[in-house]
Amino acid sequence: MRIPPFYRLRAVQQFIAGMALGGVISWCIFLYIYGDWQERYSKELKLQEETIKDLKNEKNIWQNDYRELNKKNEELLIVQDIKIKISQKYQIDSFSIYEVEEAIKEDINPLLKMDIDTAYKSSDWVKKVIENRTHRINDKRYQVKVKEIVFYTTLSIQLEMQLANN
Repeated sequence: MRIPPFYRLRAVQQFIAGMALGGVISWCIFLYIYGDWQERYSKELKLQEETIKDLKNEKNIWQNDYRELNKKNEELLIVQDIKIKISQKYQIDSFSIYEVEEAIKEDINPLLKMDIDTAYKSSDWVKKVIENRTHRINDKRYQVKVKEIVFYTTLSIQLEMQLANN
């Protein structure tokens, strides 16, 4: 069995040369198109990576700002200071009044650093603590009555001094 001698025919040689040349040209076109696509997609990926990086940085900045605002709001929503003002109708020296104010501050000191809502809910406790205690000034006993309580970051209490009944 023999292979026919087609390789000697000019038409067959031209056909094979055309196929080889067409294969090389199509391979070059394929490489050009594939390379162009790869270049375009790599640029797009780079842009997306940069965008993602920028968005992550922006998100971190927003989260940090949000955390700082939350901390500031938490500070604003807790009792940070207690101010007591005593009005009186008796002739009592200011140092004795100051001592009474400090004693009352010491009694209600657990309200410091407590959130405003909880402090407001314990307003009955505050009134009882303040009104049930008698203070001794110049051999006389005095009681204080709560006139007004304002709950905010600074707990303000207005008191009135009276002679004790006992």
